[in-house]
Amino acid sequence: MTEASFITTCVFNAFFSLTAITFNIVTILALRKPLTIPRAVKTLLMSQAVSDLGVGLLVQPLYVAWLVMQIQENTQIRTFEIISNLYGNIANLFTYASFFGVVALATDRFLAIHLHLRYQELVTHKRVFLTIDGVCYLTTALFYFKIYSAVRYHRNQIQVLEEQLAQNNGGDMENAARERKAAVGTFYVFLVFLICYLPNICFWIIQTSTGRSTVLWHFGLHSNTLMLLNSSLNPMIYCWKMRPVRHAIMEILRNILPNPHQ
Repeated sequence: MTEASFITTCVFNAFFSLTAITFNIVTILALRKPLTIPRAVKTLLMSQAVSDLGVGLLVQPLYVAWLVMQIQENTQIRTFEIISNLYGNIANLFTYASFFGVVALATDRFLAIHLHLRYQELVTHKRVFLTIDGVCYLTTALFYFKIYSAVRYHRNQIQVLEEQLAQNNGGDMENAARERKAAVGTFYVFLVFLICYLPNICFWIIQTSTGRSTVLWHFGLHSNTLMLLNSSLNPMIYCWKMRPVRHAIMEILRNILPNPHQ
């Protein structure tokens, strides 16, 4: 990788460090407001936003520092080792936190779609944190496949359900609609997460199998940048696919940004 390419990568990561910090702070403020989304989803989104904020505040600046040291001729070995260890440990902490956050969202939406009315009883605010342990990428993908199948089935039966629920309990219909919308929104979180993380996963698998090469090392740097970019993209997905979050964010921005018409 040339020096110009290193500099471009540094600038890219520095910029998206700022976007990750800004977007996730606004998201955290929005999630603190009363929102018409399931409480468990709100809790998990808050946890995800905090993890992504940590990536912007710590991981990406350390990554930029590590990249800068790669092209500096007078870098002290001891300083380089300290930055490398800090970056590696903190990056593992927050990227795994983001991963488990996405898995927890998938698990929560799976339970909401399949438990129906029992979900509110069984999945409480305290129990939601127990969904993080003992899961993996395959489980997440399986859950979203099941979610898609269930949502498709419910969509085919929606007219009958609307008539029954309108007669018996309109509130249950409204809750079911919110659960489905939240499931669709969190699916996009998983999809973007997979796109951002999969190249880095492939990098580590290939490196473990074949050893390090120059081309593979360059691919690892770019895949790492893509993985960290995920922390800037998540808040954009919340704003795009979750209307209550979008409205809360817009209200915050209106209060922060000056109004040119005043």
